[in-house]
Amino acid sequence: MSILIENTCILPLTGCDSTIENGYLIIEDNLIKEMGRGSAPPAEYLRVIDGKQKVVMPGFINTHTHAAMTLMRGYADDLPLMEWLEQKIWPLEARLTGEDVYWGTMLAILEMIKSGTTTFNDMYFFMEDTARAVEQTGIRAVLSRGLVGVGPSAEAGLEESRELAQRWHRTREERITVMLGPHAPYTCPPDYLHKVIALARELGLGIHTHISETKGEAEDIKKQYGKTSAALMEEVGLFDLPAIAAHCVHLSQTDISILKRCGIGVAHNPESNMKLASGIAPVPELLEAGIAVGLGTDGASSNNNLDMLQEMRTCSLLHKVNSMNPTVLPAYQALEMATVNGARALGLDNEIGSLQPGLKADLILLDLNSAHMRPVHDVVANIVYSAQAGDVHTVIINGQIVMENRKILTFDEDQVLEQAEKTAVKLASAHNSSN
Repeated sequence: MSILIENTCILPLTGCDSTIENGYLIIEDNLIKEMGRGSAPPAEYLRVIDGKQKVVMPGFINTHTHAAMTLMRGYADDLPLMEWLEQKIWPLEARLTGEDVYWGTMLAILEMIKSGTTTFNDMYFFMEDTARAVEQTGIRAVLSRGLVGVGPSAEAGLEESRELAQRWHRTREERITVMLGPHAPYTCPPDYLHKVIALARELGLGIHTHISETKGEAEDIKKQYGKTSAALMEEVGLFDLPAIAAHCVHLSQTDISILKRCGIGVAHNPESNMKLASGIAPVPELLEAGIAVGLGTDGASSNNNLDMLQEMRTCSLLHKVNSMNPTVLPAYQALEMATVNGARALGLDNEIGSLQPGLKADLILLDLNSAHMRPVHDVVANIVYSAQAGDVHTVIINGQIVMENRKILTFDEDQVLEQAEKTAVKLASAHNSSN
């Protein structure tokens, strides 16, 4: 399938000076074949898309989600993290079925596509059902079965992870990648992590985990092990594997050096960290160290949306005011975090994250023809500081048009909204009636 996008502004995200003001981009099958200034070479194209008054850019990469938690959006707001988890979220999650997770994930994917996300990195359970949703919708995903080493499901989780990898890893036109998901140091003691590491080596998989999300967690780990979470993960060998660590809020300078030395990617979740009052991650310092810091939304129960445009703007503004320096995290750097940095953090930058010939055709068209996007003195600044989810006009993933002119083409949007609503009401009702 060949697609030509013409008469458009292109943001390749290969450098600050790489913007093409008026150009074209050609997609052949699932890859970017060619791009350039002016008009495309004469040829036969299956589809021609007029990109006038639009900007073509890489799709957003959400580096940390718990997709099916869309079912808990607004259910347990304005609580401290551990109270939120122990009294509200975990009891509700205990009632989830695979079918519930499927519809929650379908709702998340709908929201993500409509706001320009083309890849998400997910950790949850019933991941076979999550994979089924990814398969059907056409989105790209990195999937991890969340592993907890201190409960009765510890060994079962490892076996489920093995089965998930054997069935889904690098399948569906390589849209699905599998990682192992040890939840966090406080739920996965070293003996269990050694089993995770052995399985990861056997299957050739990377790691998706949480590190130093709250001050209390950081203090508890230091008290229990005499070292920080990052130092502990390096000591047990987890950081010898390709890994992405979510949150990384409470880090020392030594921790930053460990992450740099081990080549660990970081998923920064500013809105979730703000809402749960977890703290502010040292993102400028991480970026200065050359660490791949991507952006994530976390779950919709602690954010409460999966909108990467909003996350990107919040990220930039948060670190400006935290440092009292308006030059910190400028627009282009924030946009890199939402795209190319996310790909680097996931180890997928040779496939996605920027627009270059030979890379996968994962891209979006943003509409510039609205009051809040005019005038266009600086298109990057407008995207980061002004754009809204509703400006996402068209989404192409792996060379397939999955949304055009805001209309989803690969699944039934109304069915997803209806089924997800029914599922969420059923879960909440069952939980509330038991209390």
